[in-house]
Amino acid sequence: MEKKSIYSDRQIKLARFAKALSNPVRIYILELLSKQSCCYSGDLTDVLPIAKSTLSQHLKELKDAGLIQGEIEAPKIKYCINKENWEFARIQFKELFN
Repeated sequence: MEKKSIYSDRQIKLARFAKALSNPVRIYILELLSKQSCCYSGDLTDVLPIAKSTLSQHLKELKDAGLIQGEIEAPKIKYCINKENWEFARIQFKELFN
């Protein structure tokens, strides 16, 4: 018999967002993307002093959390804020801190 979780879907999603936000590089990426429509991963490599493989890991974490979305435009990947989840996160964190 499967045990039912005491946590709501909202709480689980909010915790996932918080985990994705737990690194200053990811905060930087989100701030950058929130100020423009989209950005290519290569452009991020130019402004962040980290290895491409490290950048890829940060982008994957943000994408897995649903805060950003990526679209392959060979040979590059274009990343944008996931506006629906971004708004959901904004509202939920605001409510949490009130």
